[in-house]
Amino acid sequence: MSTHPPYVLVSGASEPRDPALFETATTAGRLLAGRGWLVLTGGLGGVMAAAAAGVSEVGGTAIGILPTGDRADASSGHAVVLPTGMGEMRNALLVRAADAVLAIGGSWGTLSEVALAARTGVPVVTIGTDLPAFAGPEVQVAESAEAAVELLAGIFAG
Repeated sequence: MSTHPPYVLVSGASEPRDPALFETATTAGRLLAGRGWLVLTGGLGGVMAAAAAGVSEVGGTAIGILPTGDRADASSGHAVVLPTGMGEMRNALLVRAADAVLAIGGSWGTLSEVALAARTGVPVVTIGTDLPAFAGPEVQVAESAEAAVELLAGIFAG
């Protein structure tokens, strides 16, 4: 059994189409950190920045794994920033470092992370995505940040 807290990747668009997803991501960040879980993001703007802001508000730890090679590209709220210079290939690092993925809204990058997670057995919970159309048992759908965190708690409880 691990002595480390769960690592949850919060994935989502850097420019969400639905502005309500910013608040959902901020709330999710607060709730995840409130449980003592570490939050991974892609380190940039949009959903990633909102989740990191929520984590930071409650004194948690948000880790940004950047596609670029420059720490200055990270949004505020990330306590740890890891520049990779790998572009979108860093999505695989994010997924493999995570114990679960919380996808909030999303775009192509989010879709790639969800697909990698489902393919490699990393549990996925989604909020506000179009993913349920092909979701299998690897992907659970939540209606809110609170419901998503409860689903994740059940996953981690085993």
